[in-house]
Amino acid sequence: MATAALPGVPAGFTGRDEDLARLMPVLDPGAESDLPVVICAVSGLGGIGKTSLALCAAHRAVAQGWFPGGTLFVDFRGYDKNPVTADQALVALLDGMGVPVAELPQTVAAQYGLYRRLLAQERQPMLLILDNASTASQIAPLVPGADHHRVLITSRDRLTDLDARLVDLDVLKPEAAAELIDRSLRLSDGGDDRAGREPEAVAELAVLCGHHPLALRIAVGMLRKRRYRGVASLVGELRSEEDRAGALGVRPILEVACAQLPAEQARLLRLVCVAPTAEMGSEVAGVLAGLGPDQTTGLLEELASSHLVTPVPTGGGARWRVHDLVRAFAGRTATKEAKSRKETEEARERLLTFYRQRADAANAHLLWLPGKPVPERFADRTEALAWLDGERASLVAAVQWAGEDRHARTAVALASCLEEYLRWRRHFDDGLSVARTAQGAAHSAGDRLREGCAWNDLGLALLGVGREEEAVDAHTRARDLFQAIGDSYREAMTWNNLGSALRKTGSAEKAIDAHTRARDLCQAIGDRRREATVWNNLGMALRQAGRLEDAIEAFTRARDLYQAVGDRHGEGRAWNNLGNALRKSSRAEQAIEAYSKALETHREFEDWYGAARALSNLARAHQAGHRLSEARTYYLQAADAYTRADAPTEAAHARSAADTMT
Repeated sequence: MATAALPGVPAGFTGRDEDLARLMPVLDPGAESDLPVVICAVSGLGGIGKTSLALCAAHRAVAQGWFPGGTLFVDFRGYDKNPVTADQALVALLDGMGVPVAELPQTVAAQYGLYRRLLAQERQPMLLILDNASTASQIAPLVPGADHHRVLITSRDRLTDLDARLVDLDVLKPEAAAELIDRSLRLSDGGDDRAGREPEAVAELAVLCGHHPLALRIAVGMLRKRRYRGVASLVGELRSEEDRAGALGVRPILEVACAQLPAEQARLLRLVCVAPTAEMGSEVAGVLAGLGPDQTTGLLEELASSHLVTPVPTGGGARWRVHDLVRAFAGRTATKEAKSRKETEEARERLLTFYRQRADAANAHLLWLPGKPVPERFADRTEALAWLDGERASLVAAVQWAGEDRHARTAVALASCLEEYLRWRRHFDDGLSVARTAQGAAHSAGDRLREGCAWNDLGLALLGVGREEEAVDAHTRARDLFQAIGDSYREAMTWNNLGSALRKTGSAEKAIDAHTRARDLCQAIGDRRREATVWNNLGMALRQAGRLEDAIEAFTRARDLYQAVGDRHGEGRAWNNLGNALRKSSRAEQAIEAYSKALETHREFEDWYGAARALSNLARAHQAGHRLSEARTYYLQAADAYTRADAPTEAAHARSAADTMT
């Protein structure tokens, strides 16, 4: 039987080895299966490489002798203004099967009859490649009735109405995108080693292209034209390009895709592109669009079928990721008309309000004490932390909207809700970003209270990353602002934090003075929980100053106050610090008991960093007593806890200490 020649695979095709590995077994007509797959439909965003993958798989299959009956290829141009119909494709297929146009039956029904008869008579497996189809109805009449033939379809939409194996293509992985750039440059000029010389610029270029194959190839074309300029020069231009989707050649694809969407889907796509990050849950998407959860999820599923959003499984559900170039395209589109701009700003305001309310509720669970009313919204502290963990990137990015006057107040309030959580999880870099943004916005708005809170949060984050002198300055600014507005509660808080920063700079006596001022203010306003925290920090300053007995008394007061107010987590910190002072005073057994109490409490709260410190201290105490086996066990447990707390440096030190015990 005569067959149509397969088009070649584009030069430089790369980065799809995993996808080929998924596709090839499905095409194999000789594979044993209880449920043979006759049809395989490869789908993905326009320009993602579907046709190249299909052709590469087809050429490999033919080379392995899988389809002795031949191959047929038809481009349906499914997304053009005048797509090829099934009836038109039928004529091309019959021609490929050796039936010239002059010998075709007169009626369409007779032509289909001939087509099916020829396929049925051909006992050798054949491969039909139906490229660039837009709907199942466009190709369904052409599917063979015999199980030994195979059909490989490509489409920008998931053709879920077909009984087919669906293979979704995503963008390239970062390393594959970098390889594509490198290979494509060297293909045109064997001496072009720019990619190897500028790996960081290549990685950023791949990000700006959204790791999208078509965008990457267009970027490579730009680099070829500027042979004697570095990759970084193109990166700089694309970074400042307002219409990046247009510059990278994907705007026409996205325009066609969006133009075909029903109005509700198009609106939702515009608004989810307003989100501060590319990935979100259905609830956040619904807040942006002002829609209920069921309606939102249904619309997102339809958008996913068009590959304009990508579902990210989460174990029983899904989050949704929007491709960077889709975000850039939709974001630019949303600013063109006054109506769209208004809708966008309203969506942002809804999301910020939602995030502030949820973050405030989650923060209330982190600060909750037994005996107090249980905060609403989340079932418990664990659920609140899980929500914060899942939304962290979006929450931090949303705070950046504080730079816009319209959203400043809400975004600054959100920043305040995140401080405890970011410090708890030791996300100090995020804490720095959030606090700096909040401070700038509050200052611009003349809100001295919020600005003081932001300076205080910034000081805590600076202390977390070891920038003690800057932390001292930040807490001093916060203290002065709170003194100026007469807020004794917050003044006490900042005196306490200032003391901790001063202690880290080695100024123990200044730290003692600051903590003493904080203690006196707490006692004056009757804040026993804050007083407990101050006693705890005062104890550390006293210990640093060599006043061990005074430190032991301070830690004991802190522990007792924490117990009195029901703050178990604070009590754990006090037990650990008390253990340090006792060990320094050569009271080893009492220190071990204190560390054990601290460990119990930190594990209860899943504070793995605190647990790791208690375990390290237990190891040191046993090591000092020459109980090396016990010390090694505690060091190894500390390493595991540090790892869980995302503290790799401390984990490595603990493992190294354990190794010395062998």
